[in-house]
Amino acid sequence: MLTIGKYTLQSRLIIGTGKYRSFEEMRACHLASGARMATVAVRRVDLGMQEQSILDFIDRSEILLLPNTAGCFTAEEAIITARLARELLETDLLKLEVIGDPRTLYPDSEGTLEAARVLVNEGFTVLPYCTDDPVLCQKLEDIGCAAVMPLGAPIGSGLGIRNPHNLALILERAQVPVIVDAGVGTASDAAIAMELGADGVLLNTAVSGAKDSVKMATAMRLAVEAGRLAYEAGRIPKRLHASASSPMDMMLSVKRPGADG
Repeated sequence: MLTIGKYTLQSRLIIGTGKYRSFEEMRACHLASGARMATVAVRRVDLGMQEQSILDFIDRSEILLLPNTAGCFTAEEAIITARLARELLETDLLKLEVIGDPRTLYPDSEGTLEAARVLVNEGFTVLPYCTDDPVLCQKLEDIGCAAVMPLGAPIGSGLGIRNPHNLALILERAQVPVIVDAGVGTASDAAIAMELGADGVLLNTAVSGAKDSVKMATAMRLAVEAGRLAYEAGRIPKRLHASASSPMDMMLSVKRPGADG
C-alpha cells in the first residue's frame, strides 16, 4: 500500500490519461494496470462539457483523480489551475507542475517552490513534479508537500532512470513518499525505480504509446510489484569475483575415469 497524506492506495503505480488512441483503450489500460490513482491535465480537458468527457471513462469508485497543472509556466498559472481543479473535481489532491522550458519540459524549480508554498497553505495535498535534485526535494518536503516526484528522465522520453545516484540520495533523506515521475519507457525502468527504493512510479506515455497498450499496462503493474518485492527482500552485494552458490568444503570427491590411485 502507498500512503500519501490522508490517502492510502492499494497500488504503487499511478497512471496517466493522455495520448491514448481512445477513451475505451484508456479505461482498459487503467484496469490492466491495477492503478488506484490517475492524473488528469486540468488545462487540457473541458471539464464543463455536456457530452462525454474523459471523466466518464474513469471509474472513480476505484481510482482517485490526481489533477495536474500541466501546461503551466508560472507559479501564478499553476495556483489558479489548482484552485479550479479543486472546485470542479472536489479533491484537494494535486500534481503540481510548473514548467520552465517548453523544449525539454523540465520543471522550474523556483516556480514550483513558490506555488507549493501557497497551495500547501491553502490545504492542498501537493505532489510536486521536480528535478532529481536532493536539495530541492528536501525544500519541498519542508514546505509540507505530501510527496516528492523527481523525474527519472524528461517527460515522454522513455530514457529510463538516468541518474540513480541522485535518486538514492533523495530516498536516503526523504520522510515523505518519493514517486518517480517521467522518463519510464518500459517495464524494466519501472522495476529499477522500485528496486532503488522508490515508493511509487507515475507514468503515461510508456503505456499509451506502446504498440499494445493493455499488455504494457499489465507489464508495468507486474514490474512495480516485482521491484518493490525485490527492494524489500534485499539484494545480494555486488562482487568483483565469483562466489560459489554451494560451499566448496561440502562437495563430494569424484574420481575421474582413468585417474591414478
